Amino acid sequence: MSKSVPAFLQDEVSGSVMSVYSGDFGNLEVKGNIQFAVDYVDSLKELHIFVAQCKDLAAADAKKQRSDPYVKTYLLPDKGKMGKKKTLVVKKTLNPVYNEILRYKIEKEILKTQKLNLSVWHRDTFKRNSFLGEVELDLETWDWDNKQNKQLKWYPLKRKTAPVALEAENRGEMKLALQYVPEPIPDKKLPTTGEVHIWVKECLDLPLLRGSHLNSFVKCTILPDTSRKSRQKTRAVGKTNNPVFNHTMVYDGFRPEDLMEACVELTVWDHHKLTNQFLGGLRIGFGTGKSYGTEVDWMDSTSEEVALWEKMVKSPNTWIEATLPLRMLLIAKISK
Repeated sequence: MSKSVPAFLQDEVSGSVMSVYSGDFGNLEVKGNIQFAVDYVDSLKELHIFVAQCKDLAAADAKKQRSDPYVKTYLLPDKGKMGKKKTLVVKKTLNPVYNEILRYKIEKEILKTQKLNLSVWHRDTFKRNSFLGEVELDLETWDWDNKQNKQLKWYPLKRKTAPVALEAENRGEMKLALQYVPEPIPDKKLPTTGEVHIWVKECLDLPLLRGSHLNSFVKCTILPDTSRKSRQKTRAVGKTNNPVFNHTMVYDGFRPEDLMEACVELTVWDHHKLTNQFLGGLRIGFGTGKSYGTEVDWMDSTSEEVALWEKMVKSPNTWIEATLPLRMLLIAKISK
């Protein structure tokens, strides 16, 4: 069970870019074209990239005039491995045919903040890669309602994008505090459950993705619970990219051992009448990659996020404060 209150009532109450080009052992000219199509399937909440074929690629084996090419895709600026997909390798050809669909499970609002990078690579017998060219689409300006954009198109392959252009943009910071409050039971020394308190104080230097206007709010859930009833949010604060929320969210029913498996997901959004645009987020937990013995993508906390969670667990009944950088998240799907 969860409850959400403004901070002034709290006394009463007590989500890799460098690997895009990693391992490039070649220095080949970039030539040729790639044919693909992109579509967003609303019913599945998935981005589908249909990679059809390439033609007239550069020859990694100059003597035999052939390559062993494959296609790799990223959603940028996400640096994590879950942002990478790739086709099979088609050997001994400069005109490979793939006819494969690469899928990303991602909310459409988040997708509109991304760039799609498709790159073509030659893989040699020692599993080393040589860059053959790339195409990049800005999904923020992509017209998803245009049926022609869902059809196969040929795109000329280009040289590598400058590394600076691929670096993750600054998404601002969040100033917050966490506290674990055990609930002792009469006649027993050890508590069986407790509350996790999340005090969202303010955000700093949020990105102005849609001009000078910003109307931001924060959503929160504690994974692995993805039910809608567990999701809490602050009020929206407008006309500033340094919004002060001063809002505390409370989640109860946590045993000490549950804290080893849980992860607080905080996401910041720009509110609009038609849609909310994702600005950045945090995932605060132990970052083990697993929850209750199951591998999960969302247990991916950074070292700073892990440090905050560890301090909270080790210091019950104490507010632990931090200012953490917001980052890109592939948000866990919310169930009904």
